[in-house]
Amino acid sequence: MARLSMSGSRHELPATLVDVTARRLRDAIMSGELAPGEKIVEERLCDELGTSRAPLREALRALAQQGLVEHLPRRGSRVVEWTAGDVVELFEVRAVLERHAVESAFPVEDLVAALTPVREALEQMRRAAGELDRDDAHRAFHAAIVALAGNRQLDIAMEPILLKLQVPMAKNLREEARRHEGDGIERHQLLLDALESNDAATVVEALRRHGHLDYLDLPRT
Repeated sequence: MARLSMSGSRHELPATLVDVTARRLRDAIMSGELAPGEKIVEERLCDELGTSRAPLREALRALAQQGLVEHLPRRGSRVVEWTAGDVVELFEVRAVLERHAVESAFPVEDLVAALTPVREALEQMRRAAGELDRDDAHRAFHAAIVALAGNRQLDIAMEPILLKLQVPMAKNLREEARRHEGDGIERHQLLLDALESNDAATVVEALRRHGHLDYLDLPRT
């Protein structure tokens, strides 16, 4: 990566520079290059990323808002770490929200229109230029399922759950690809197929069998 440099106050930082730094850090976290619980050593990262501390700190603020980094008083920052129990519980909450949304929404009167955001998210997963783009589309897919209920408070409740789960969700997809040369598309197509049945019970069963923990080596929900 070309060396980055800048000057001036944080308010003058070019957004693209901060975005590039945040994306590089996010990729390192999502891929496991920066491990859960690992301390963020700013001097080392500045050297590795070829940037100064100003955009790095802006990027860390952005990642903290996304739930990927946490700031420790007088001790700097570290990558957020969830225990195996935390991950299982978060997936359980996701499952509860998705089930409630499905049971509230189905049967849907205009199924084609209702499922358009789900189809678009799956297509984005197929066409993703890289793993981070696929990860974003993956979260959008599950958010779109909850959005079928048309319940704004449900959408608001789902957002932080998906942010907290973004690393294990990404790890599950990436480990699936490593072991089976797949990319999770088929599993999500099965969910879309179930949604197209317009039957809540069919969708709930498909969600239960979705395989969200299959490649995490964690207890099943």
